[in-house]
Amino acid sequence: MIQNLTVGVTTIAFSKNVKLMNQLNSLGFKKVKKNEAGKRFTTEELVSFLKDCDVAIIGLDLITEEVLAQIPSLKAISKYGVGLDNIDFEACEKHNIKVFYPQGVNKRSVSEMTLGFMLSLCRNLYVTSNLLKNSIWNKSGGMQLSEKTIGIIGVGHIGKDVISLLKPFNCKILVNDIISQKEYYKANNLTHVSKEEIFKNADIITIHTPLTDKTKNLFNKSTLSLMKETSFVINTARGGLFNQDDLKKALIAGDIAGAAMDVYDIEPPTDLGLLGIPNLMNTPHIGGNSKEAVQAMGEAAIERILDFFNS
Repeated sequence: MIQNLTVGVTTIAFSKNVKLMNQLNSLGFKKVKKNEAGKRFTTEELVSFLKDCDVAIIGLDLITEEVLAQIPSLKAISKYGVGLDNIDFEACEKHNIKVFYPQGVNKRSVSEMTLGFMLSLCRNLYVTSNLLKNSIWNKSGGMQLSEKTIGIIGVGHIGKDVISLLKPFNCKILVNDIISQKEYYKANNLTHVSKEEIFKNADIITIHTPLTDKTKNLFNKSTLSLMKETSFVINTARGGLFNQDDLKKALIAGDIAGAAMDVYDIEPPTDLGLLGIPNLMNTPHIGGNSKEAVQAMGEAAIERILDFFNS
C-alpha cells in the first residue's frame, strides 16, 4: 500500500533532519517531498506543495477548509509536535482525512526548558549576564527557586513532567486543570485551586494548556494585575495564551518582576519593543526542539502513518 503513496513533509525541523528523512525515504513510499525552502509556507505555497500528496507530515502549518478543498488527493495528516490548534478537525472530517497526533513525546524537552526559565528568572541569570556583556557589574543574585510557590495551569503531559522536575526544590505547587485529577494531586502533594488564586499567590506561574477560545489571552491586563510585583510568568505553550501588549505594559510598569516566552502571537515575533525589555527572556520557539525530542516527534509521525496504511 505505502508504495503507492506520496508523502509531503512541510515541517522545517523534520525536513532538515537527515536521520528522519533517511528513515522516511527508506520505507518504500512512491515519493517523499520535503520543505526545501526551509520556511513556513503561505496558504498558497502549502496548497501547491501538497497538491499531489496522499499524506502530509505537518508542523505549525494552518490546515483549513480553504487548504483542504484544494488538495483532494490527501488522505491523512500526521502531526509533528503536540499542538493541535492549527488544524481544523471539522474540515478534515468533512474531507474524510484522518489526523494522527502524538501525545507527550516532547514533554521532557519542554519541561526542562521551563525549569531552566524558572532558575534563570529567580537567580537573575539572564539580566545580569546581559548587563555584564555591556561591562555593567551587577551582583544582584535574585532568589532561590527552592521552597517557592509555583502555579501550574494545565496538568497534562508537560505539566506533570514539570512537577516531577520540581520535586528536589521542595516547592509548594498550586495547580489548575479542567480535568479532575484528585488522586494524582494527593499523591504528589499538590493543591488544586482556582486560576485567580494562582495569579494572586504564586511566585512563578507557568502555563501548559492548548490554545482554545477559553484560554486565548488568559494572561491579560486583568489577570496580570492580580500578580505580586515579585512574581514571574512563563509561556512555553502557545503565544495566544498571553495578550502580548498587556504583558509588555506590565513588565515596563514593574507590575511583575519578569517573564519568559518561547512562543508568540506571530512567529517570528515582530514587536521589537517587547523583545527588548530587559527582564523578558525570549527564545525562538525551541521548547520542544531538543535533539532527542525532534527525533522522537519525527519517529512518532512516521509510525502513525505506517500503522494506518499497513493495518
